[in-house]
Amino acid sequence: MPFVSVRGLNKSYVVGSQRIHVLRDLDLEVPAGEMLAIVGASGVGKSTLLHLLGGLDRADTGAVRIGEADVTAMPAAALVEFRNRNVGFVFQFHHLLPEFDAAENVAMPMRIARAAREDAEQRATALLARVGLGERLTHRPSMMSGGEQQRVAVARALVMRPALLLADEPTGDLDENTAESLHRLLRDMHAEHGLTSIIATHNPRLAAACDRVLRLEQGKLHAI
Repeated sequence: MPFVSVRGLNKSYVVGSQRIHVLRDLDLEVPAGEMLAIVGASGVGKSTLLHLLGGLDRADTGAVRIGEADVTAMPAAALVEFRNRNVGFVFQFHHLLPEFDAAENVAMPMRIARAAREDAEQRATALLARVGLGERLTHRPSMMSGGEQQRVAVARALVMRPALLLADEPTGDLDENTAESLHRLLRDMHAEHGLTSIIATHNPRLAAACDRVLRLEQGKLHAI
């Protein structure tokens, strides 16, 4: 049984007087432990698909299952809790909270889940050390480079020990050398944390580092 299972997913948006169909009867199966890359042109719906997989948005029709959980059928409150505990997100723009330092940003999901402050701080500190930022614990985002900020975002995505990591163009805002370093980090974290990872990317080197690559085109996924 696949860890991520998608059946008949449809998503459209109304723009002015037009309805734009982004995903059309999309199916997807991802086994546990796979690192999957999804590629495709800008605007084709890669971000939309990740948002639906992670419960950040709702499909028009279709079903998304993660493990035993039917994400599409969950009430809003249950979905928020499920997402916080089971899904880690990394976006192109890190979305760190500017008024908090690196350790506080990483610990935030645990604090939202009402974990003990000491436990959250210890786990955040350990993760930041692992991603190479052990000396940056008290630095706010404005004091860090783009690559460092994205490493903080990776640590934050993993602090709740999720089973699923969703990354949306995680190297899209980075220079080539910094992007390469982040590729290695994502691959290492995937292996070390036993993740199932789905990464939307324009970067062919990042896609090539994944176990499988699918192209999103005309609302459906196609094998490469």
